[in-house]
Amino acid sequence: MTTDGVDSTTVTRTCIGCRSRDDVTALVRLVATPGEAGTTVTPDPRRTMPGRGAHLHPDPRCLELARRRRAFGRALRVEGPLDLTLLDGVAGPRD
Repeated sequence: MTTDGVDSTTVTRTCIGCRSRDDVTALVRLVATPGEAGTTVTPDPRRTMPGRGAHLHPDPRCLELARRRRAFGRALRVEGPLDLTLLDGVAGPRD
């Protein structure tokens, strides 16, 4: 623990949807996996897949914000169209 009361062992990341920082355990890691039909954004719940990762809250609002802002390509540093169909199950049902 540091002198300002913040635990320095806690790892934080920024959600690409709402842009707020949170503990890494509260976010879902996403990676870009290349395939024959194009690049697919894939959830990585174990945080073990190779490659650059991006993080997203498992909240439909954050997913919608990330889609609207086209944040996946920038965060994962991938160009071209991305298949986001695997992310629908990550965020849960919409309100």
